[in-house]
Amino acid sequence: MPTVELTKDNFEQVVTGGDMVIVDFWAPWCAPCRAFAPTFETASERHADVVFAKVNTEEEQELAGAFNIRSIPTLMVFREKVILYSEAGSLPAPMLEQVIAQAKGLDMAAVHKEIAERGDGA
Repeated sequence: MPTVELTKDNFEQVVTGGDMVIVDFWAPWCAPCRAFAPTFETASERHADVVFAKVNTEEEQELAGAFNIRSIPTLMVFREKVILYSEAGSLPAPMLEQVIAQAKGLDMAAVHKEIAERGDGA
């Protein structure tokens, strides 16, 4: 599945429309972002059941601000509208695969229950 370009106009629809969405916050001038891009693309080809998306922080400053992006690349994993993972820095392919496997393996009913018990919404 090709990587989706996210904007403030389609972000909500894409994140709420997919069971699992992995978002790469990046910028064209960022060397680590450009170095991570092939790893991200390869993972997107290997996981057809996951939506892979990118946010160009230069063009989507409002969106980057909404998620408090202070360093790029930043990777976020959403599953059932919950942020399961958020970390700045480029991941090597094996670590990205590990993050994906862990996110897929989570019992989301338990996650939603825990969030409800904390009173965080969702």
